[in-house]
Amino acid sequence: MLNNKRIFLKKKILIYGLGKSGQSAFKFLNNKSTLYLYDDKRIDIINEKIKKKLINYKQIIKKNFDYIIISPGIDINKCILSQYLKKNLRKIITDFDIFFSFFNKNKIITITGTNGKSTTAQILYEIIKKQKKDVRLVGNIGNPILLEKNITDKTIFVIEASSYQLHYSKLFKTNISAILNISPDHLERHKTLANYINSKFKLIKNQTKKDFSFLNTNNIYIKNQLRKKKYPPKIIKINGKVKPEILKNIDNPYFTTDGNQENLSFVIQIAKILKIKKKNIFAILKNFRGLKYRQQIILKSKNLTIINDSKATSFSSSVSILKSLSNVYWIVGGLKKKGDKFLLSKNDCKNFKAYIFGKNKSFFKNELKKVIVLETFKNLRQLIKKIFIDINKDREKKNKVILFSPAAASFDNFKNFEERGKYFNNLIKNFNYAKR
Repeated sequence: MLNNKRIFLKKKILIYGLGKSGQSAFKFLNNKSTLYLYDDKRIDIINEKIKKKLINYKQIIKKNFDYIIISPGIDINKCILSQYLKKNLRKIITDFDIFFSFFNKNKIITITGTNGKSTTAQILYEIIKKQKKDVRLVGNIGNPILLEKNITDKTIFVIEASSYQLHYSKLFKTNISAILNISPDHLERHKTLANYINSKFKLIKNQTKKDFSFLNTNNIYIKNQLRKKKYPPKIIKINGKVKPEILKNIDNPYFTTDGNQENLSFVIQIAKILKIKKKNIFAILKNFRGLKYRQQIILKSKNLTIINDSKATSFSSSVSILKSLSNVYWIVGGLKKKGDKFLLSKNDCKNFKAYIFGKNKSFFKNELKKVIVLETFKNLRQLIKKIFIDINKDREKKNKVILFSPAAASFDNFKNFEERGKYFNNLIKNFNYAKR
């Protein structure tokens, strides 16, 4: 493949999956190539332009497409077109590939990792914007990458990339890459941890000697991968720690947890490469309050802090914040992740109590019972009522923390982690204690 836009002009292309990324690919390539559209699900609400391009399975197998654009949500092992896609793997591309073919002259910064990528991407975006640069925040966090308008050669892209987005990308390349951390996740899709790691490392596979890659070498999976293979870009090793004097200068309680300090360590080093002025870096960091439902402090009083970390969908994402806290009333549960393991010891959890809810209560109970005092509940409402009873009993404890960090997917009772996080916030508002 040549790195230029011509490879996607006047071609016959199938777009598979008509969510946000699929529809954005259609809008971008319409009138540039001959497009055909397909989705496994019945599409009821759809505009006429898209409707005209829809084809069925029988029509697909008869056509010889140049490319197949696959949406991140498509699992080729479970979808209707599974057999067809497996036969045509070399033709599968993503919206990231389309984007790069048209905008490969722009500066591109791409963030991935199991945890913290949305927060890190957001902070970087705000810092670059503070420098008065034309910067766009796209990918997994915000706008689909192909919907951006009024792009010039000076436009900078900050991209949050998931393993799903990277897995089938073939052409995409980034000037600056960052892999924040890796822990077992999405194994129901990737099948093995090795496959998941390889998907993340695809981010740096296409980079050149002129490019930079920031890697957390304190992470055992990243460290082992670097031992196995040599990658082309300049590797900048990050240890996930921030100098005390920097934290003192920032003076922001948000960056007291291990996970947020890890994110911050990447931001500071990448900002140096980008030659961002220190005053602009600190101006953003001092006032950064976090993203919704990602270690978000929703209440802070003299003796009680309530944190909404609904985005935590695995044990690894919850452990990073648990390590930084004491006197924790931990709300956990939902749909367990394949291969997930809780890695804190009994000694780490002396002042913890776990309150378990959701479909896989028995899994979480069995996983935690040897290290944490726990209770199970029918639902979140009942659970929160009991927490406030316990808090009122534990009068001797100071600086108590209610931590909503489910360590599980939300799909047992909620559409997504956002809906789950919003529901939790609304429940908290109903308790008088929280209003004091």
